[in-house]
Amino acid sequence: MQIQINTDHNIEGREALADRVRVIVEAALGRFGERITRVEVHLSDENGDKFSRTDKRCVMEARLAGRQPIAVTDEAATVDEAVDGAAGKLTRLIETTLGRLHAESRHQTDSLPSALDAADQL
Repeated sequence: MQIQINTDHNIEGREALADRVRVIVEAALGRFGERITRVEVHLSDENGDKFSRTDKRCVMEARLAGRQPIAVTDEAATVDEAVDGAAGKLTRLIETTLGRLHAESRHQTDSLPSALDAADQL
């Protein structure tokens, strides 16, 4: 899984922050292994020097192999909180997406034998 991190000009400590973000993303999404080809993390400070309780934004986009990208957004008081929040949201979204895909494929294979059984009865 490739992790790409982008920050706006208001975010400080880019190298140390990038290392922390990679650790969080790998911990949250690593279990999906080869199913995720790339994760893009976009970090921004919406208010610059002004303080706000939710001015740090993290947009996280995952590219699942053979699927359209999926993305989530989280806003928080700190960059770390926004990254944690987005990683949690993205994990749940991927679980839901992969669960639906698994259910669809299982439904398709379950209906196949019943159709064959019906043909055998003819």
